[in-house]
Amino acid sequence: MNELIIELEEITPKEFFGDQNSNIVLLKKYFPKLKIVARGNKIRAYGDEELLEEFDRRLTMLMVHFGKYNKLDENVIERVLTSRTSDEYATSESSNEVLVHGVGGKLIKAQTANQRKLVESMRKNDMVFAIGPAGTGKTYTGVALAVQALKNKEVKRIILTRPAVEAGENLGFLPGDLKEKLDPYMQPLYDALRDMIPHEKLDGYIEKGIIQIAPLAFMRGRTLDHAFVILDEGQNTTHAQMKMFLTRMGKNAKFLLTGDPGQIDLPRRTISGLKEALLILKNVDGVGMIFLDDKDVIRHKLVKKIISAYKNIENRE
Repeated sequence: MNELIIELEEITPKEFFGDQNSNIVLLKKYFPKLKIVARGNKIRAYGDEELLEEFDRRLTMLMVHFGKYNKLDENVIERVLTSRTSDEYATSESSNEVLVHGVGGKLIKAQTANQRKLVESMRKNDMVFAIGPAGTGKTYTGVALAVQALKNKEVKRIILTRPAVEAGENLGFLPGDLKEKLDPYMQPLYDALRDMIPHEKLDGYIEKGIIQIAPLAFMRGRTLDHAFVILDEGQNTTHAQMKMFLTRMGKNAKFLLTGDPGQIDLPRRTISGLKEALLILKNVDGVGMIFLDDKDVIRHKLVKKIISAYKNIENRE
């Protein structure tokens, strides 16, 4: 009797097998001539070689679906097992709008015209600047694009970074070791990732270095190949920091730089590396620049009014 062993990688067996192995029970129903055993993180199947090949192909489709959408249910299994080809199934599942199927099946997609322009620019260019005020979804959309690229195997890792600049607070007086001091600066990036990748899987990615979240200073001396790299809060970089970051770009890399020139926390008389880069690179082919505004704010409706009120004051000065 022929044997096939399939190991689940980066997939939580309990979620993939279903409650009380309900998904495995369904697989057995569709492949009654195979003996199927699920134990630990492995699925073993015994039977005719031709049937095992078909089982392997269908199970691979289910694993790809689970990796992309973070869920598996009876309807999905039936669609996968009854579709004539993998291409037919992929076509039925495709959606240009949805960037990522997040935790619990949450649909994550560009919600405004300028966010859609950001998505389109990121597909056309290897480096994109996304500029706009707080709450316009620059970082969140960027992280969704990075997770999508990782899931589609377009990149091998995601690198998220921010300059650890103090917004009116003193980093030195914060309690804890270096990681504990810096984690609050990285929290918006963690929050976005937790919406898009299940907890255990995210921890595994971070542990393996597939997803890296670090202060900008940690980028010095590195060459970032096969990576989707996001520099958040770019307005708080200096000339030297921005030049250092831009020259980290390696082969098959995508760079997204986000920032709000209206929220610069640098010392007085220090030129923002982001503002300078926008002028220097504005005519460079392959560099995209998208400008978001208060029409793109997707937080509480008051945020839009607050941004508008501050803009009016600043225009008078």
